[in-house]
Amino acid sequence: MKFTLYLFLIVSELIFSQEYINAKLHKNSPFNADTIVSIDNFGTIYYLKNNVLYKASNEKTISYNNLQLGDVTSANAFNPLKINLFYKDFNTVIILDNRLAEIYKIDFSTLSEYKNVSHITTGHDNTLWIFNQDSQKLELFDYKTKSIRAQTTPIQSTLLDVKSNYNYCYLLTQNNLYIYNYFGSLVMKMKNDGFTELSETNENIFLKKGNSLFYIKKNTKNIIPVLIPDLLINQFFVTNETLYISANNILYEFKIKID
Repeated sequence: MKFTLYLFLIVSELIFSQEYINAKLHKNSPFNADTIVSIDNFGTIYYLKNNVLYKASNEKTISYNNLQLGDVTSANAFNPLKINLFYKDFNTVIILDNRLAEIYKIDFSTLSEYKNVSHITTGHDNTLWIFNQDSQKLELFDYKTKSIRAQTTPIQSTLLDVKSNYNYCYLLTQNNLYIYNYFGSLVMKMKNDGFTELSETNENIFLKKGNSLFYIKKNTKNIIPVLIPDLLINQFFVTNETLYISANNILYEFKIKID
């Protein structure tokens, strides 16, 4: 009886340890860009090149640039009707509509309560998640009313990456991965084992360590390897069940199955 139990435990451990996500190459194509911001379900590509944001569809390509604000630190097109560009050197965010026309400009240096911002990402409604370097807090900032809707307790670790959807914000620091809801409450915390970048899709998390990718299913802490070819990953992101990897001016598109 004991032997049978031990055998069951060993087999179960082996099966668990061999669990993985298989990425099947769908296609690849030359693509020369500094940063790929997003690709939507219709194949529209948002990307940065020489500090210019481009939106390229089958019909046409349009662009936006703001030379006065210098280099673009980050861009987010999660909400294509409210695309945000962050210019860290000028502590400023520009909000664009789907025609890449400027609809809001937020200069955090001119607010009555000055904010020294290092990272931003999209929030719900008229909000941005911002990381305040001075307070070391993640804040949900309403850019219409210029007020804070929610904030976290101070985060005592260097911030590496931040992503969001309408319900949650995902912070990757040198020490931990944090998930916060839109009330600023901590939903999950787990140790960071050498991961440097993250991507989120439908509340599932993908993490990068070196040239390897890993997957965490929503509402779990199980870290599962993603099987991909040996590539030098310059950039990656996931949309629904499509994994995009940019490597040496080639854009690879993989199909993945997320249970």
